[in-house]
Amino acid sequence: LRDNRIELVRASWHELSISVSDVSLSDEGQYTCSLFTMPVKTSKAFLTVLGVPEKPQITGFTSPVMEGERMQLTCKTSGSKPAADIRWFKNDKEVKDVKYLKEEDEVRKTFTVSSTLDFLADRSDDGAVVSCRVDHESLNSTPQIAMQVLEIHYTPLVKIISSNSWPEEGQSIVLTCESKGKPVPEPVLWTKDGGELPDPERMVVNGRVLSISFLNKTDNGTYRCEAKNPIGRNSTEYVLIVHDVFNTLLPTTVIPSLTTATVTTNVALTASTTTSATATSIRDPNGLTQTGPDHALIGGIVAVVVFVTLCSIILLGRYLARHKGTYLTNEAKGAEDAPDADTAIINAEGSQVNAEEKKEYFI
Repeated sequence: LRDNRIELVRASWHELSISVSDVSLSDEGQYTCSLFTMPVKTSKAFLTVLGVPEKPQITGFTSPVMEGERMQLTCKTSGSKPAADIRWFKNDKEVKDVKYLKEEDEVRKTFTVSSTLDFLADRSDDGAVVSCRVDHESLNSTPQIAMQVLEIHYTPLVKIISSNSWPEEGQSIVLTCESKGKPVPEPVLWTKDGGELPDPERMVVNGRVLSISFLNKTDNGTYRCEAKNPIGRNSTEYVLIVHDVFNTLLPTTVIPSLTTATVTTNVALTASTTTSATATSIRDPNGLTQTGPDHALIGGIVAVVVFVTLCSIILLGRYLARHKGTYLTNEAKGAEDAPDADTAIINAEGSQVNAEEKKEYFI
């Protein structure tokens, strides 16, 4: 061995040791140790040198990329021996559907490895970090990584947010148009029913916000918010319905539950008060607008009054039916001293002028 990188470490009759510094691929091969005896004895060993892959590089990205375009990113590394492994990640999530290619250098016995990631650009990929990871046994579990931040341009995404879910006459409402796009959209355009805003004094536009004060029925209609950028334009609509201030009661009749046959005036009044309070406290934002009195509530009150009247008549009739009247009996005079029934009847046939009145009640 004639090389300055080879150094004799230990030499004796029993052991001979050497060291090789700055190992290169040319150092790979078979090494032989010989003991010059009679006959000569030898021992051989094969040295394998790993080729460390170079730092990977990502190519094929041109910024910016329009939404819907096809992207092909290629990650490439050279000098690995054996061939290195390449893996793709998007925001730390591995991408499996990739193409893998390896080429061998016949002179150096190393490999050049490449992998291609093919996908359609989407707005959700804007700002995503795509990384190419190279794994090899020579890296001692410390992979080499190349990264690329994606920049995707896309048309605006528009959304209208209302400050009042149940607008009524005389109130105000604020409509906010949220637009997101890349590049950032220009100031939005507000229209009503396909034309300009009819009342600029009450309908004030401040950037992306439309404020309408003192709402009335003429404000009903479809409001459109449109946003655009160099890529394209987009819009969304909001249907405004202004409700009446009055007649916001829920058209529901609450019938009181009577559990006994005895109904007094106090119970009826209490039931009527409860019915009115219950019907007044319920609001139905989705109910139809009423323009007249609450007929259901009036009908409930009339039903309670009729029910109480009928119960009073029934109770009075039962009381009068219990009184059977008064009458005189023939047995009332002389029956106390008669020895038998016949004598009592004979004694009772006289005048009934002084007869005692007896009353009989039905119990």
